Amino acid sequence: MAISGYAAAAFQSLTPAKIQFIRNLPKAELHAHLNGCIPVQVLQDLALERLSISSGSDSTANGLPDEVKSGIERLQQGVDLNEIHEFFGLFPAIYSLTSTPTALATATRAVLSQFLDLDAHPTDPQPQAAYLELRSTPRENASMTRMQYLEAVLSEVERYPADRAALIVSLDRRMNARVAEEVVYCAVKLRKSGRRVVGIDLCGDPLTDDTLPFRNSLIGEYALLMAAPPLGLGMTEAEVERVARMGMDSRFPVSLAEPSQLRNSPSTS
Repeated sequence: MAISGYAAAAFQSLTPAKIQFIRNLPKAELHAHLNGCIPVQVLQDLALERLSISSGSDSTANGLPDEVKSGIERLQQGVDLNEIHEFFGLFPAIYSLTSTPTALATATRAVLSQFLDLDAHPTDPQPQAAYLELRSTPRENASMTRMQYLEAVLSEVERYPADRAALIVSLDRRMNARVAEEVVYCAVKLRKSGRRVVGIDLCGDPLTDDTLPFRNSLIGEYALLMAAPPLGLGMTEAEVERVARMGMDSRFPVSLAEPSQLRNSPSTS
């Protein structure tokens, strides 16, 4: 995908020497959205495979739902993603194409290779990233549970050394308390068993209702008690105080990022 929009303008402002300096720097990608990083060619291959399997489906004339077809068509034609809301419309198509453990593993393998393997970019002086943390929200469907989703992703992540790749498990702000607690349980269980889960993240479309039905649940406390320290959480002031007391009682470090405690609201003055 070509560089465009704000990123292209910033790139064009650099001198050739600065561009080469940046290309030569070892880089760490610490928040790579798994389904947002799948190469278009891989998505096209998954679409063809999906068509061959579901050609007898009654959902559409050619086996793919309309939203999946339109999303794939946009990806094939090339998309400019300059605003935060512009890429959310593509996700139904991508989620549909990665809805089995096999397809998910294929997509994960391609993303990891794109970032970490030098032969994926033979003209570059080094891989796109020296270290990568993938971020993904486990989904449940008829083909896999949320735990199986995470295991499929981890099976590919763990093909690389621990100092090169790891997984962040995400909570979507649209989740209800039950689902959010299940996701945290899966993440903690995998981490305690030695799997390469390094964090829990809150994600989702910020333009939707930002009410978190699970904010006052025991998710934060459960993660703190079960996960190996250190652990970082973004919370309200009251939650910060509560977790700080737990940290002191348990005698392990808690990382609290001050900017995450700030919230911008429209001014009426």
